[in-house]
Amino acid sequence: MSSAPGAQDVAATETDRTDDVRQGTSFWRYAGRKAGGALVSLAMVVVLGFFAFRILPGDPVLTLTRGKRVDAEQVAALRREFGLDESLWNQFLIYLRNLSHGDLGDSYTFRRPVADLIYDHLGPTLLLTGVSAVLAIALGLWVGQKAAWRRESFFDRASTGTALVLWSVPTFWLGLLLLLIFGGTLQILPTAGMVTTGLDATGIDYVVDVARHLVLPVITMVAVTYAQYVLVMRASLIEEMTSDYLVTARAKGLREDLVRRRHAIPNALLPTVTLVFMHIGGLISGAVTVETVFSWPGLGYLTFQALTGPDLPLLQGTFVVFSFIVIVMNFIADLLYRVLDPRVRAA
Repeated sequence: MSSAPGAQDVAATETDRTDDVRQGTSFWRYAGRKAGGALVSLAMVVVLGFFAFRILPGDPVLTLTRGKRVDAEQVAALRREFGLDESLWNQFLIYLRNLSHGDLGDSYTFRRPVADLIYDHLGPTLLLTGVSAVLAIALGLWVGQKAAWRRESFFDRASTGTALVLWSVPTFWLGLLLLLIFGGTLQILPTAGMVTTGLDATGIDYVVDVARHLVLPVITMVAVTYAQYVLVMRASLIEEMTSDYLVTARAKGLREDLVRRRHAIPNALLPTVTLVFMHIGGLISGAVTVETVFSWPGLGYLTFQALTGPDLPLLQGTFVVFSFIVIVMNFIADLLYRVLDPRVRAA
């Protein structure tokens, strides 16, 4: 009698170990498959980023020499300097060779390495999009769970309707409207840049000045993006509200507020994980419009300046960086989703 349970325990232990090994192997296989897909996407971005900008209208050399007295030899010299006298295929091979060494080329307009320009402008973009993302996620999730718990109430209809209206508003139009009201009519907030021109502020005065310049761009980005979180959180929580475990939680005597916070919301948050990471990547790459409207010195405004050339190396560099951020965020979202959702692990 005593040997049978022991054998069962050993068999169960071996089964658990086997399951662990299978689960670990499956995870790395899953991660490897997703990483492979991300690398393929990045390769397509590199190819697309090179050829897509070649079909843009405008000649970079003629744009740079517009209004200046230059002869044909000087124009030809500029083309040789930029490598534009090479065939398109040779330009592509040179681009790939430089990119493999981490060299994004030199900007036609700024006459500086593209990598240095991106590094200088990355901080303001991360500041703007980081603050906007945190506020949009917090506001969207809070409004979404409140609206779902009070479904069909006045709060639900008003908050959901407002979010949808703001989501449908063009970003540049909302930005210009805020500029006119708070920067033009009321004149209580700065309208352009990251710091006040000529202000030699340091310490807390510098932080306050940057924060004042940050208000209007952040409001614009939050207003047009938080609706996504409202809708996803509301739909997810409404689906969870019909689950049996909530009935059990209420049967135990828990208050409605505790049922919502301890049981319903944690499960309803799962679908928003993917959206959050995908949105962060998209938010950074989508900062072009807001940074252009408010002349915010980030990567988006740098991309807008590059389009006027067109400054091909700068456009290619910013495009690759934006795409790389989106691909990495999507990859992280895929991994997190598998860790958090047992249904994905079992698939």
